[in-house]
Amino acid sequence: MAERGRLDQPRGRRRTFRPRTDGDRLGRFSESFARFMGTATFLAWMTVVIAAWLLWNSGLGPDRPRWDEYPFIFLTLILSLQASYAAPLILLAQNRQESRDRVQQEQDRDANAQSHADMEFLAREVASLRMGIGEVATRDFLRGELRGLLETLEQADSGGDDPDDSS
Repeated sequence: MAERGRLDQPRGRRRTFRPRTDGDRLGRFSESFARFMGTATFLAWMTVVIAAWLLWNSGLGPDRPRWDEYPFIFLTLILSLQASYAAPLILLAQNRQESRDRVQQEQDRDANAQSHADMEFLAREVASLRMGIGEVATRDFLRGELRGLLETLEQADSGGDDPDDSS
């Protein structure tokens, strides 16, 4: 009878013959491929290769072996093959970029919500400070009261009647 392990212990990893793959490797490759295909360097090299292909196989110049006579069916096949691989890789790169953009938008939305909450809090604090200051005597109010008292005292010193004395 086969020896059984303890039930409270995890089993060891099973041996598998499938190759271990990095799920992100194809995504990184597709992004670098899409980035390269969008450059002027790629377009220049593609133009040079196609021009050389057409010149070699068009019959211009000396006799030499030609592998793709006019109507250049093999060139069409190669370009179709390149396009059939390029399209899915570009779409994969776009999907990865869309996922990154979605995460960035969520982070921006959270930051905006936090900023909005902070601004509302500060607005409430400023309003409460204004209300509190409304109950406190301001510098201008005190100056006005002191000027009024000073005028009253000057009038009393100059021999005028006391304005508060009505009897």
